[in-house]
Amino acid sequence: MKRIKFPSPFTVLYIIIILSALATWLLPAGSFDTLAYDNDKKIFLVNGSNEVELPANQEVLDSLGLNMELSKFEEGKIRRPISIPNTYNEQDSAPQGLREILYAPIKGIYQSIDIILFVLIIGGFIGVFQHSGALDKGVGLLAKRMEGREKWLIISLILLIAIGGTTFGMQEETIAFYPILVPIFLAAGYDLIVPVAAVYGGSCIGLMGALINPFGTIIASDAAGVSWTEGIESRIAMLVLGSIVLIWYIVRYAERVKLNPETSILYGLGVKNPFEGKQKSVEAGSMTTGTWVLLALFAMTFLVMIYGVSTLGWWFEEMTALFLLAAIILGVVQRTTESDFVAAFVSGAKDLLGVSLIIGVARGITIVLNEGLISGTLLNEASSLVSGTSPLIFLPVLMIVFFVLAFFISSSSGLALVSMPIMGALGVVVGVPTEEIVNAYLFGFGLMQFITPSGLILPSLAMVNVPYNIWLKFVFKLLIPLAVLGAVILIVGYLF
Repeated sequence: MKRIKFPSPFTVLYIIIILSALATWLLPAGSFDTLAYDNDKKIFLVNGSNEVELPANQEVLDSLGLNMELSKFEEGKIRRPISIPNTYNEQDSAPQGLREILYAPIKGIYQSIDIILFVLIIGGFIGVFQHSGALDKGVGLLAKRMEGREKWLIISLILLIAIGGTTFGMQEETIAFYPILVPIFLAAGYDLIVPVAAVYGGSCIGLMGALINPFGTIIASDAAGVSWTEGIESRIAMLVLGSIVLIWYIVRYAERVKLNPETSILYGLGVKNPFEGKQKSVEAGSMTTGTWVLLALFAMTFLVMIYGVSTLGWWFEEMTALFLLAAIILGVVQRTTESDFVAAFVSGAKDLLGVSLIIGVARGITIVLNEGLISGTLLNEASSLVSGTSPLIFLPVLMIVFFVLAFFISSSSGLALVSMPIMGALGVVVGVPTEEIVNAYLFGFGLMQFITPSGLILPSLAMVNVPYNIWLKFVFKLLIPLAVLGAVILIVGYLF
């Protein structure tokens, strides 16, 4: 009997889009009023059944039940509309039909064009670098130097990525690392799932224990009306203990696969190395001065990207320009002809075209939910679910609620802005410190990022040809201890 093959990421996402559209026919439409700040007129705009202009002062915020400072709006720290507590109203139904289902991925690609271009330019950059042969030599040298100590490569990588996640929300940027890391991990005797687990898992742990991530912790704290330094002890505990759990889980699996390849979760599935044929065997002593210069330029590009994002406020436009410039510099240093440079750049971009389209199609899920007016309904039902519970039960359940909401709203800042004012006000009623509600949001959101198809896991898996169902099988046993750890930290944070 022929084995049924799990559908591709595109099919998985389109199925979810169809199910999301179906939900708009079954669930009542509704929304919360939102408040936005007009920086030009220095006024608040309240969008409900009618748009209302209100003076921008602290009294207005207090009267609306928004426990936050006016300065957060004036300084531009809160730029997008935020939900107003206790303003949920049912709306006329807006069911999404065949037309909307067809248009959803197209609209998603339009809305994701910044990250799509970023990924394509990274592909071109990697293609130019591979053309030089320096990547092959660098991989060969590293594999030789790490022989017998490969697990320390996993540990170091997880910690570095987690630091990036906890400081500036590093996640999209990790797409660039797979073409470099996959050959190294395979040379070490591991399988294709190990680099995804180390890189993507590290970024998720960084999001769960985000100390100063401006797109998660800072925005959520501002929207909830507390300082980002409050509750930081719980986040430090999650970052440290979560990293230990992740390292233990991945290293144990990786070393088992190295000793016996048949224990790999991918064994017998025919999953091929996506970079096979592009890597060449490297003999010892083949490194030259030119190779070292190219490797230094390559590494410097990533260091500049990290510095720009974490310190200079860079985002996709600046990062994309950086990799384009770096590709040109690499071509000049290699003395590559114009035709060879273009061919290498286009070939590299082509390798990541599928990944880019997956990112755009995934955005279509959120578009269907928003245009179907059920995102507000989901948030209202979620807040009703946790209201009236005792504080010790409230926080773990709230983490699970955020875990579920993150499936539908995969943007960390987007989920924070729509949910924090409402959950923060609810926490005051229950008697839970607001900073622990922020932590529940971070723990739940970061946990969902391990598996949500609307996030970056599908593009990451596409980079290494690992099926989504296999990833779910691998990561399920990891999510349970991380969820228990999160619940315990929240309860301890409340009690002490």
